[in-house]
Amino acid sequence: MSTAKAKPVEVALRPLDNERLANLCGPLDEHLRQIETAYDVTIARRGEHCRVSGDAAQARLAGQALQHFYELAKAPLSIDDIQLGLVELRSRSQAAQPAAGLLTRKSDLHGRTPHQVQYLRQIQEHDITFGIGPAGTGKTYLAVASAVDAFERDQVQRIVLTRPAVEAGERLGFLPGDLAQKVDPYLRPLYDALYDLMGFDKVARMFEKQAIEVAPLAYMRGRTLNHAFIILDEAQNTTPEQMKMFLTRIGIGAKAVVTGDITQVDLPKGQKCGLIEARRILADVRGLAFTDFDASDVVRHPLVARIVAAYEKHGNEK
Repeated sequence: MSTAKAKPVEVALRPLDNERLANLCGPLDEHLRQIETAYDVTIARRGEHCRVSGDAAQARLAGQALQHFYELAKAPLSIDDIQLGLVELRSRSQAAQPAAGLLTRKSDLHGRTPHQVQYLRQIQEHDITFGIGPAGTGKTYLAVASAVDAFERDQVQRIVLTRPAVEAGERLGFLPGDLAQKVDPYLRPLYDALYDLMGFDKVARMFEKQAIEVAPLAYMRGRTLNHAFIILDEAQNTTPEQMKMFLTRIGIGAKAVVTGDITQVDLPKGQKCGLIEARRILADVRGLAFTDFDASDVVRHPLVARIVAAYEKHGNEK
């Protein structure tokens, strides 16, 4: 049996600065708890001395994280700073060159994991890109950011966002309200990303000018979308026929991104998944790109990555 947990890692935070220590630890040591969760270790602190207990390799990484965040703690740190920083530290051992910065309201927006960097680069270099992976890996958010970037650089004339409203199925017409109100619950993640990246007022103005269009997938049939950046979200809930219909909407000067999580298919039992079929059929088609995300790409609470990994392990065992 391994005795890797026997010897804790000792970390001395220098130079001693009580304000920096307070910024590092956060309210009620919340930042330390985040680091503990991310590396599955226990941190005991007395003054500037920290003792990190757990798996030897993970304890060393947690010790390095403490030193890293102490360097940054000359200014107050937020939970976001800690969680995003942990994602970057987790990926630092894999050589990844940042993609070119995106022109959005968030000046520091960039890929934080190797797969995210690859995804952004593929979107820039290909007319159709697929992003496939679990929740929290940034598939949709980075796609919307790329669409905003392309619009701001005048590479496209409008942004079109769509997703299938599978949960409502044929009963969509029985929901109260007009079309926009009926499909709003299904498109809310796309709205949220737009508001975050462009600001509420600018998004509202673009909707008025029809520079942004949001519609359920069923309303794409028969159209040709020229000079547009088109995003199909939740593509795991498309049928093969719907996927083919969507991909053949792409017009001159257009770019499309398809995102989905093939572990969360809500289609009726026995119905083939359009995203899985597209991956198989289009694997060798030039001009298309596929990025596969996994638990290491999750950019949310550190527990989310471990939850995703646990479900992946369970699925593989089954």
